[in-house]
Amino acid sequence: MVNWMDRDEQRQLKEDLMRKLRPADSYLGTLNDSLANFDDLLGTIRQAENAAKELINETAALTPKVSDAPETVTATSAPAPPDTVAETEEIQPTLDELMEKLDELVGLDDIKQNVKSLINLVKVRKLRDENELPNPPLSLHMVFTGNPGTGKTTVARILSGLYRAIGVLTKGQLIEVDRGGLVAGFVGQTAIKTKEIIDSALGGILFIDEAYSLAPEIGNGNDFGREAIETLLKMMEDHRDNLIVIVAGYNEPMERFINSNPGLESRFNRYFEFPDYNGDELSEVFTSMCEKSEYVLTDDAKTYTKEHFHMLYMLRDENFGNARHIRNFFEHIVAIHSDRISTLEEPTREDLTTITLEDLEEATSE
Repeated sequence: MVNWMDRDEQRQLKEDLMRKLRPADSYLGTLNDSLANFDDLLGTIRQAENAAKELINETAALTPKVSDAPETVTATSAPAPPDTVAETEEIQPTLDELMEKLDELVGLDDIKQNVKSLINLVKVRKLRDENELPNPPLSLHMVFTGNPGTGKTTVARILSGLYRAIGVLTKGQLIEVDRGGLVAGFVGQTAIKTKEIIDSALGGILFIDEAYSLAPEIGNGNDFGREAIETLLKMMEDHRDNLIVIVAGYNEPMERFINSNPGLESRFNRYFEFPDYNGDELSEVFTSMCEKSEYVLTDDAKTYTKEHFHMLYMLRDENFGNARHIRNFFEHIVAIHSDRISTLEEPTREDLTTITLEDLEEATSE
């Protein structure tokens, strides 16, 4: 802060100025006026200084001490955010829930029993491991044979969950693929493409539909499918503890596929044959689809469907789609029902949910 002159110092300053300047008499009045103005200026400066001191004192009184300042919240003292990954993680079904899903499948009695026996075998092997007892070698890779629509993919999906539930697989996802997902169009690319697919299936099941297309008929020349098979066999060996492969397709072509490579024969030694659905089972599948979508069949419509599906089963050929055919038939019925209901002025809830004999007859006639 500047120390301003007191009155004695001001008086001495004026005398010194007058003595040094020694003004002429003609200018003496003007100089006296200037000195008077100088006195006024010093007074104004002194007032400003006093006002500044008062402002500084008031400000200091309002400023809190360091010890009075609020506590700073650091990152470590803030509450941890919720575990969003754990909150959004999908809840996996239990072993009992998955077994219930298996039992709910229409037909497939032999398949269900085979799956249950396989699960029991794996559970006992784990118990033997825990008790430090030896286990013979076991391959869990499987061959599913049968026509389309017989539930092969559905059973594979349930199996992946069952193996996860009992600790055989770490994740339990099902990766579905066919030849197009494994084979590339240029030399050397098939191995890369196949490896990427298998990597995505690690910890779960790789389901290869129409696997026989990877091994074409003898005499068709070089085919990149063979490269996919070689890559598959190598990675099955490298990841034998955390990968299960299921190959699926028609019966005879799948037999040719397995016999096309000695490595396939040694790794795939479990066969599950999926039979066609009979007439009663086809009718049960159709009724289940109706119930899930809250459609009701009239009594004469129920009788008609049973007769129709029995006839469909008796006349089936190698291209019969089983449950796929029933799904397409159900969607066609829904479309016909909608066309009929749309002509009503005020359809009731019963109208919206009832499938009549006429609906079925129109669908089958088309």
